[in-house]
Amino acid sequence: MAETAEEETVSAEASGFSDMSDSEFLDLIDTQESSASLSKPGPSSELPGRDDNPINLPKWKRGLDVSSPMERFHLKYLYVTDLSTQNWCEQQMVYGKELPGFLAPEKAAVLDTGASIHLARELEVHDLVAIPITSKEDAWAVKFMNMLSMIPILQSEGCIREFPVFGEVEGVLLVGVIDELHYTAKGELELVELKTRRRPVLPPAAQIKKDCFQGSLYKYIFDAMVQGKVTAASLIHHTKLHPEKPLGPAVLRHAQLGGFSVTSLADLMELVFLSLTQSDLPVIDILKIEYIHQDTATVLGSEIVAFEEKELRNKVQHYMAYWLGHREPQGVDVEEAWKCRTCNYADICEWRKGSGVYRSMLEPQAKKGK
Repeated sequence: MAETAEEETVSAEASGFSDMSDSEFLDLIDTQESSASLSKPGPSSELPGRDDNPINLPKWKRGLDVSSPMERFHLKYLYVTDLSTQNWCEQQMVYGKELPGFLAPEKAAVLDTGASIHLARELEVHDLVAIPITSKEDAWAVKFMNMLSMIPILQSEGCIREFPVFGEVEGVLLVGVIDELHYTAKGELELVELKTRRRPVLPPAAQIKKDCFQGSLYKYIFDAMVQGKVTAASLIHHTKLHPEKPLGPAVLRHAQLGGFSVTSLADLMELVFLSLTQSDLPVIDILKIEYIHQDTATVLGSEIVAFEEKELRNKVQHYMAYWLGHREPQGVDVEEAWKCRTCNYADICEWRKGSGVYRSMLEPQAKKGK
């Protein structure tokens, strides 16, 4: 593999590509005793806030709501991690959208540590420069400049980290960030998805399955990008960007320093799409999930993902059916009710109270009584 050239990557607030996975705190489940019982849901529809004041969940009636979740949550696009969270528990993901900012302190701390490890790895291959932004066009311009700086490195068989990806999947725009792309000794392009662990043990099978789904979705989108299947028109349609709007002075200054003769987002978009399709970048050959212990940075193990496109598309179609308003959200099956032990929303979960887990628990008994 060629030596990685030192590069400089710009960062910006509200870039639209923050895709930090929440799976870093899922290993808190490992700290629970295996004999812990599934608590029965109480009658309250409130959650204690950070100051112990109750937070009320929105009491909208799904049957009377004609808007889709994309419209209700005012979303122009989804993150890859939104879908991977659905893979863990869709109902939990919905409550996360309905209660933004609600997160147990210990879980927030785990996420902060995971983010720090991701940042340290990123700084191994390039420096970060903060660029003030004045619009969403500026934010996307920053990401496009990052891509333009990384594509030549990947083209010369170098290693890149935090590569933005985006593409329309089943009619919805998905965006995310690939942790790492590099070439193996055999010249194969390998994607590495980094997951940190609070305890020095590998995660349970359910979490590995979730992580593999996330890695597969990154590959699906990246491959589409380098094959020319992602278009500027689609990106503009979903994001409602104004490509001809002049870029902010700070962004223009950095673009000039980087050798980009541009004045608007449209100029950068043209360069990015040309670079993606004309640089002969290969599709991803290998998917690997790497698990690292947070305290020691020790690699605990890795998982090679078998990419199954048909299975992936079927799952994505099912998840998108919720976002487009074609079905109600679903919780976990009774076999995975153990996930509820560490869920912030267990006491008010409609799935557990109604037709979900508990109905599944009672059905076998009812059949036995007949």
